[in-house]
Amino acid sequence: MRILFAGTSSIGEQAMRAVALHYELIGLLTQPDRLVGRHQELKPPALKESFLKIAPGAPILQPENLRSAEAINSLQALHPDVIVTMSYGKIVPPEILTLPTHACLNIHASLLPRHRGASPIQSAIIAGDTHSGITIMYMDEGLDTGDILLTKKIPITSRETSGTLSEHLAELSPIALLEALDLLKKGSAPRFPQTENERSITHRIHYEDAALDWSSSAIAVERLIRAMNPKPGAHGVVTLPSGKKSALKIFSALVRPSHNKESQPGSFFLSEEQEILLCCKEGALLLEEVQPLSRARMSFSAFARGNGINRNVIC
Repeated sequence: MRILFAGTSSIGEQAMRAVALHYELIGLLTQPDRLVGRHQELKPPALKESFLKIAPGAPILQPENLRSAEAINSLQALHPDVIVTMSYGKIVPPEILTLPTHACLNIHASLLPRHRGASPIQSAIIAGDTHSGITIMYMDEGLDTGDILLTKKIPITSRETSGTLSEHLAELSPIALLEALDLLKKGSAPRFPQTENERSITHRIHYEDAALDWSSSAIAVERLIRAMNPKPGAHGVVTLPSGKKSALKIFSALVRPSHNKESQPGSFFLSEEQEILLCCKEGALLLEEVQPLSRARMSFSAFARGNGINRNVIC
């Protein structure tokens, strides 16, 4: 089968490689190169760089407007049997959905209909889900609303970050995709409508979504920390023993039970077990890895030593 892959981020690389190994990878549909960074350098999508190594010489399409006649004609000229998308970042219009001989399939990094949209990995961790997975779905005009072809499930561990979960789902995606394509080729691919009353919608993660609120429970704060690791990094302002405020990104922490009624949320206190903990409204956090403003990531013990946080000054 002739397969066109559509994607932008690196999470789709392993699935794209699987297509190239087992089928005819006829091209890549990806987003345009963008100006990034302080120096506004033109940078290609991560998947484009991978594609150039996997299928050198094959066409790469980067339309700004998918509905343009030029974009549609270019895709049509490739005569795809299947279009496969993963983390492409644009909704594919109906004019393109009807182009393939067999189907347009999307690889989605959640167990649909839960966590539709742009941030399924982070949202699963924030929600405290015990499982995530890959869904192979038939694309329609909605946002991740098409019929399900198959799903593959994996557990979410108690220390899972969005970075590690992304890696696990990237590894699972080619397994799910190849099984789906084999069923499609044999003409035995099933269709299961999504259950709308089980749906949830996610949005693109912005910097403000990573803001830590110490008036929340320690459990909720710790989940947000893991969900925003590695990017953009959960951030908040803590109160040092001196009374000074310090902006801090937190990348790793452990939840500790606490019945401390004297400390203010966002301040440090010494537990009965002689641990320096950060107070939340319910429970507390034992910080492990942090990043002060304009500094490199470091252990909390290193941060504490440099900021006068020790057992002698904390009660």
